[in-house]
Amino acid sequence: MDYIDYYKILGVNKNASADEIKKAYRKLARKHHPDLNPNNPEAGKLFQQINEANEVLGDPENRKKYDQYGKDWKHAEQFEQARKQQKASGTRGQGNPFGNSDNPFGGGEYYTYGDENDYSDFFSSMFGNRGGRQAKFKGGDFRAVVQLSLTEAYKTHQQTFMVNGKNIRITVPAGIENGQEIKLTGHGAPGANGGPNGDLYITFEIKNNTAFTRKGNDLYATVPLDLYKALLGGEEFIDTLDGKVKMKVAPETQNGTKVRLKGKGFPVYKKEGQFGDLYVTYQIQLPTNLTAKEKELIEQLARERKMN
Repeated sequence: MDYIDYYKILGVNKNASADEIKKAYRKLARKHHPDLNPNNPEAGKLFQQINEANEVLGDPENRKKYDQYGKDWKHAEQFEQARKQQKASGTRGQGNPFGNSDNPFGGGEYYTYGDENDYSDFFSSMFGNRGGRQAKFKGGDFRAVVQLSLTEAYKTHQQTFMVNGKNIRITVPAGIENGQEIKLTGHGAPGANGGPNGDLYITFEIKNNTAFTRKGNDLYATVPLDLYKALLGGEEFIDTLDGKVKMKVAPETQNGTKVRLKGKGFPVYKKEGQFGDLYVTYQIQLPTNLTAKEKELIEQLARERKMN
């Protein structure tokens, strides 16, 4: 396995913070997503490398192992165990670090290594063909970002996107949250020596393309209300994500009045038929460009109010 500089792939230095790594990954993942680069045959390969880099550097424990062991970071625990056993037996630089009878990888062969930094030769002897039975390893995980509009997230639908050169089709349940992550088992990188495939982790980014504000399963909206309708009452048609509904407006409705439309909010994730509520705040609109007659009537109303 060739050494891959994951810091270089994400364009960050080795002292980068977790937030800097996260921002760099999201920016590059969006830029180099194969769906956005259909004419670039290298996009799939680069996108895979970006995901691999985030898998390693985005996890504090993986990053620590990578900084210490480079490309052999996945086998850090085996190396540490072998080094401790060798140190205890006093066989540094020669002999079998596991002992002649306790080699967990079979074959009864002795492995010799001298420099503690010579990890590649050491792991080749441990996990290559020289030891007889090969250890199985799970493949690396992939990560992808899928962007949805709020109206798309409102309904269960299918999404197709490309990961590592393969088209993936998923059913997105209604009510999915912004930033929510789901796992597709076995859709990651192939395993080694017959090991299982890695997994695919999908993070959803939901962009609000509506006039509503979403808070959990509830929606909020501000609706302009005519002054005369606010004073005398009447009916008002309210927009929802499922069409318009007609509401009664009580007489003498005050500015800032909030009303609830039960069950007209956002769907509850994976709970068929359940919805949050829609909260509407009335914003009373004052008339402009009054005619002389209108002014006269308003003045008359003002005098009437003072008399009462």
